[in-house]
Amino acid sequence: MKQYIPIVFILLLAVSCNKQTSKISNGTPFYVGTYTDGDSKGIYQYALQENGMLDSIGLAAEADNPSFLTKSKDGNYLLAVSEISDKHKMGAVESYKIDGNSLKLLSKHSSGGAHPCYITVNDKGYVLTANYTGGNIGMHQLNNRGELSELLFVQQHSGRDSTDRQEGPHAHSVWFDGTKGNVISVDLGTNELWFSKLDTLENKLVLADSAKLKMNSGAGPRHLTFHPNGEWIYVVNELNSTVRQLIKTNEGLYVKGTVTSTLPADFNGESYCADIHISHDGKFVYASNRGHDSLAIYSVDPDTGTLSLVGFESVKGKTPRNFTLTPNNEYLLVANQNSNNIVSFKRDSVTGKLTFVDEIKAPKPVCILF
Repeated sequence: MKQYIPIVFILLLAVSCNKQTSKISNGTPFYVGTYTDGDSKGIYQYALQENGMLDSIGLAAEADNPSFLTKSKDGNYLLAVSEISDKHKMGAVESYKIDGNSLKLLSKHSSGGAHPCYITVNDKGYVLTANYTGGNIGMHQLNNRGELSELLFVQQHSGRDSTDRQEGPHAHSVWFDGTKGNVISVDLGTNELWFSKLDTLENKLVLADSAKLKMNSGAGPRHLTFHPNGEWIYVVNELNSTVRQLIKTNEGLYVKGTVTSTLPADFNGESYCADIHISHDGKFVYASNRGHDSLAIYSVDPDTGTLSLVGFESVKGKTPRNFTLTPNNEYLLVANQNSNNIVSFKRDSVTGKLTFVDEIKAPKPVCILF
């Protein structure tokens, strides 16, 4: 009888593994960028099931502080920053081939500045990186083999604002605005949005005639989200915990609209915003609060774009960094950096409200990418 025990064990193990593989393969995979100053080793992969439950797939690639991620437009390659913690050392940008549940490193180059914290790519393969401590924007280009070029250009910011976090430029994110080569850089340190044009002949960024838009003193702009109508932008301000609406004029410029707090009126603690997203239908905006540890939920007036508070939802963790709406907008996932967990919420498309579904452990999660 003993000779059959190993065979039975192997069969049971095989059945168990097949169930797990089937469970994960039926879900939607996503990547998580992390800080690696603790237990994390790099970029991880998880899966979201149709019912909102979360599964861990495992480590996809070892990397140094891959705090922000994006994908090439064809979905074949993943791009990551390497947010180096030494302020005197340049950060890096990396490209990976997406190969099943693993990532294969293809290229790595200097980001052009210290602490790269955001990366984006357009349909022509131009890659822009915001370097926080460097206070600048680095440019590369991705070829059709998923390899990054050497650093092509650096747009250096200058200026300061009123708080001790704004003693100099701190580029926090950079965005392609439409398909005409317009670029918006969000600088927390100078307290401004910088507007540029992508010059593909010279491979550089050229400041627009109306190059900058100043936020309220001490606001600290960090991220933004575009309304699907192409006429409104919502900027989340880290330092004063507000969302500022921007309105596009007939001349194609942006002017400041209404400003809305991300915190309850009776909250007196310390809190800083991190991320902002809008639903595909343009009806709801979400913003994350680190300190209050919540998501602020707003409805969008369809005529004016003005935000009205729907409510607040606890993130079931500490220090929510980036969060994301799933591709079908049915769920919202939050990366809680200091409680080492990812939380999924079911989203009501009619009210915009969120209902907790599941959470899973993740080491120092910062960015979620589907």
